Amino acid sequence: MLYPTAEAWRAAPNKRVMVFGMSGLGKTHMSTILRDTGDWFHYSIDYRIGTRYMGEYIVNSCIEAAMDHPYLREMLRQDAIYLAPNVHTHDLGAVSTYLGKPGNVAAGGFSFDEYTKRQDQFRAAEIAALNDTSYFAERSQTLYGYPHFICDTGGSICEWVEADDDSDALMSTLSATCLPLWIKGDDAHTSELIRRFDKSPKPMAYQPAFLAKAWSKYLSENNTSGDEVDPDTFIRWTYARALAHRQPRYEAMARWGITVTADEVANLKSAADFDLLIATAIGRM
Repeated sequence: MLYPTAEAWRAAPNKRVMVFGMSGLGKTHMSTILRDTGDWFHYSIDYRIGTRYMGEYIVNSCIEAAMDHPYLREMLRQDAIYLAPNVHTHDLGAVSTYLGKPGNVAAGGFSFDEYTKRQDQFRAAEIAALNDTSYFAERSQTLYGYPHFICDTGGSICEWVEADDDSDALMSTLSATCLPLWIKGDDAHTSELIRRFDKSPKPMAYQPAFLAKAWSKYLSENNTSGDEVDPDTFIRWTYARALAHRQPRYEAMARWGITVTADEVANLKSAADFDLLIATAIGRM
């Protein structure tokens, strides 16, 4: 690890951390506390995906929809208007809406082929954004003068790595740049995440093999065809299964760094609290 002991962490003049875990457990809370000190550069993987790697896909899909409207079609042809996604560091709404949900087109779904195409686009985008981490870590220090750096990853990072493999390219690159930090939730956190998702289901990214298996099982269990699937019902059905699928993958990633609990993160109030939390977590190893 970059910081093998608590003393090494405390003494480091330049601290770099990559935080990962299920969405909703405190990654953004942690990043915001550090960013607001003025000493930490916040690199949001979600923001990088939306602005650098998925932006053109989103714009093209909006143009395609607008071209069905005579007035908007003419405005676009005359170059009188332009379309652009509004991406925020705290909100991946533009990207998740583009990803969409599979199922009945009349209910807002996509065909499964279109859906998996967009999933593949996101996978490539997230891997590219993660591989940009070292570039932004160096840039934040040499160009902007930030002494410290936090990489705020998306919940789907675990889908693209094989962390049990000591030579996994992505984990090797990331751990050479930052200290991997897993925010671990418990059963109560998982239940709350499922409750929130059930109330407001949102698109998410899945490992291709997991998605194919889930789609096939859902169709079989419900004796239905893909074009009859209610999109929200499917992703609600899939969500708890996706969390269970991801948990051992996060655990495998954790061996590359340290682990803290979601409750510990919720109690953070300052950068000093964060420093103490990391030192304590290193000391627990």
